[in-house]
Amino acid sequence: MEQKNLTKHYLKVTVAVLLVLALLGGAAAAGYGAFTALEGENSTYALSRLGSTGSEVKSVQQKLKSLGFYNGAVDGIYGTQTKNAVTAFQRSVGITADGIAGSQTLLYLGLGGSSNTASNNTKYTNDEVNLLAKVISAEARGESYEGQVAVGAVVLNRVAHPSFPDTISGVVYQNGAFSCVYDSNWYQPVADSARRAAQDAMNGWDPSGGAIYYYNPAKTSNAWIRTRTVVKVIGSHYFCI
Repeated sequence: MEQKNLTKHYLKVTVAVLLVLALLGGAAAAGYGAFTALEGENSTYALSRLGSTGSEVKSVQQKLKSLGFYNGAVDGIYGTQTKNAVTAFQRSVGITADGIAGSQTLLYLGLGGSSNTASNNTKYTNDEVNLLAKVISAEARGESYEGQVAVGAVVLNRVAHPSFPDTISGVVYQNGAFSCVYDSNWYQPVADSARRAAQDAMNGWDPSGGAIYYYNPAKTSNAWIRTRTVVKVIGSHYFCI
C-alpha cells in the first residue's frame, strides 16, 4: 500500500514538472517570437522584438536598410541596432514607436502578409501596378523613398474616396488630376524605386497620413490647393485632405 502511494506521488510530481516546463516554453516563445509558420518565402509574419532571430528579422533588416533606417548587418538577429532602426521608422510614419516589429509595423514596411510584393496581391493587376509606378516615378522623381510611397498612397486613397473615380486608371487620367501625364516626365523610364514604392503602397503603407491631395509649394500657383489642410510634409511635397 505504501509503495502504491509513493508511485502516485511521483506521478503527480512528474506531471507538475512537465506543466511548468510547458508554461516556460510558451513564455519564451511569446518573449522572442519570430515566425509562427515556415521560415521562408511564404512564411506567416508574426512579431519580432529584441532577441528574436530568423528569416523574418532578416526581411525587416533588409527593408529598413533599403529605406535608409538601418546600416548594420542583415544577419537575422534582432539586436539593439535593429530595434533602434525599427523605432526610428515607426516615428517617421507616425505609429507607436516601441521598437517592436508587430503587425502594424510590418504592414507599413510592406511585409504584412505572406508575400511582400504587390505582383502577388490579387487585388491589383500588373497593369495597375505598372501605372501606379509610372505616376510615382513621374511625380516624385528625386523625392525620398517615403515620399514616393506617399504619392502612390494618395492615388490609392482617391480610389477609395467617394469623390474620385474608383479605379487607379480613372484617378490617374482624371482631367487635370496629375500634370505629369501631359509632360515629358511621363515618357521617362520608370525608376526601380518607384516600382517598389507602388508595391509598398498597395500592401498598405500610407506615409501620407490618409491624404487625397499633395502639392509642391515651390512649384504651384494654385490658390485652392493651398486652402487644404496639410497633414504631412515629406520632402518637397505637402500632403493634405
